[in-house]
Amino acid sequence: MEAIKEITGGLFPAHTYLLDSNNLVAYVKVNETEAFYFKNPIKGFDKRGRKFEVVNPNPFKQQKESNAKTVIGSSGQVYTVTEDSCSCAGFTYRGRCKHMGKHG
Repeated sequence: MEAIKEITGGLFPAHTYLLDSNNLVAYVKVNETEAFYFKNPIKGFDKRGRKFEVVNPNPFKQQKESNAKTVIGSSGQVYTVTEDSCSCAGFTYRGRCKHMGKHG
């Protein structure tokens, strides 16, 4: 996952975006701190004609990791789970998964 901030200017506000490859997972509006996570990622986020900078440290990780737990999936893969998200592909694409029940 990569956090990028819009630096194009003009018509494009300087929002911060969370991308998983080219899929938009979440964003934080300019002058706000709360991230909005999409239930289903928006596929094919288009960066053409726009300028971005990578944000370090990733503000999305800071928000979500404060109450994070680690769980092991059925295939042995390790996932990070909070009360409202999971790092697995199922949650990324459907907005829910079986790992959420293992949190807590």
